[in-house]
Amino acid sequence: MTVEGMVEDPSTKGSSATAQEQAIYTYSLYRTTMPGVLVDDTVVIKDQKEGSQLHNRGSFGYPRSGGGLDLDLVEATFLAQSGKIAVESDGKGIGFPELFRHSASVIEEFDIKYLVYSELRSRGFIVKPNEGDYDLRVYARGDNPARSRERYWVKAVSERSKFDINEFLTLLEIKDDERELVYGVVDEEGDITYYAVSYGVPKARCHMSIPTELCQGHLVQDRVIVFHEHQADALMDAGMFGKKMGDVLQLSIIESAYLTANDALQVLSSEGGTMGLAELLRFGEEHQDEFGVRKDAYFHLRDQGLIVKTGFKYGTHFRMYEEDPDKCHARYLVHATSAEKGTSWPEISRAVRLAHGVKKEILFSMVGAKGVELLGFRRIRP
Repeated sequence: MTVEGMVEDPSTKGSSATAQEQAIYTYSLYRTTMPGVLVDDTVVIKDQKEGSQLHNRGSFGYPRSGGGLDLDLVEATFLAQSGKIAVESDGKGIGFPELFRHSASVIEEFDIKYLVYSELRSRGFIVKPNEGDYDLRVYARGDNPARSRERYWVKAVSERSKFDINEFLTLLEIKDDERELVYGVVDEEGDITYYAVSYGVPKARCHMSIPTELCQGHLVQDRVIVFHEHQADALMDAGMFGKKMGDVLQLSIIESAYLTANDALQVLSSEGGTMGLAELLRFGEEHQDEFGVRKDAYFHLRDQGLIVKTGFKYGTHFRMYEEDPDKCHARYLVHATSAEKGTSWPEISRAVRLAHGVKKEILFSMVGAKGVELLGFRRIRP
């Protein structure tokens, strides 16, 4: 790869490059661009005037004591590809390809970080590399980092990586309300999709309750049927539990477990014996996939006073209402997963796209040792 208007980079020729070609290339770089020197994991612009120009015009690098500028490898590689600087190491000029390979050898997932950095810079954002739990500090267009706070914290990740809930929670602990936490997800073709991630905070605006009367249901296959019409109506009226089937009510195993846990339902097995909560949960684990995480998510949401119904027709676990379902549409879709297992970015991408298509918001319910965390994902373009 060469920069327009410059002679061919001899490093692309491998061992066949002559000393004369290297000398011509080095001279052309210094003649047309700002010189920098690779020192360990930093590129140093030694000239005070040139360093100040680079820093003042684009907030690149960090001023050195006594003059000059230190550039992070991500910044230096971007400037080298842009033709703004020419880098040398041990007295030899090195072009963008060699600098990129060197950077990738010393920085983990450098290619991912570089692609996100380069894309944001190319659209006019001031972007500063960050060492720590996130990768980039991004400032709004026109802001000066010396006088402004960053607008986004960006974590650059590959589409093949897992979303790490513990890493995310660590970031939330140190983030304030002025910054937005964004993941820049790079696909295998180098395209980038940005997702803003935050705590999901649905608020119940209905009066969901638990019937005071103990109702009775019968286990039939993998659902529970309430045959007594008065009891069926009580369950529907109190919290929109189940679905009416004529004069009777059918409940899912998860709904039945929740009502049993709250002393509102007694479930009779096909043999006629009473099934306690533990037996009902064991039945669910044995007969339904992902029963444990779905049950934990359902219990958590119902305890918040929210109306939770199956999300099967939307391709997810639950749909959720903040208000009476007879008066409004479900605002949220909820996908339950284990915090230990995590979730993949393709799975998140599908869920966000699906929710957007039906004009709803997607929440991921992460079930782990700390309980249930609700995380909202939305696609943005910074």
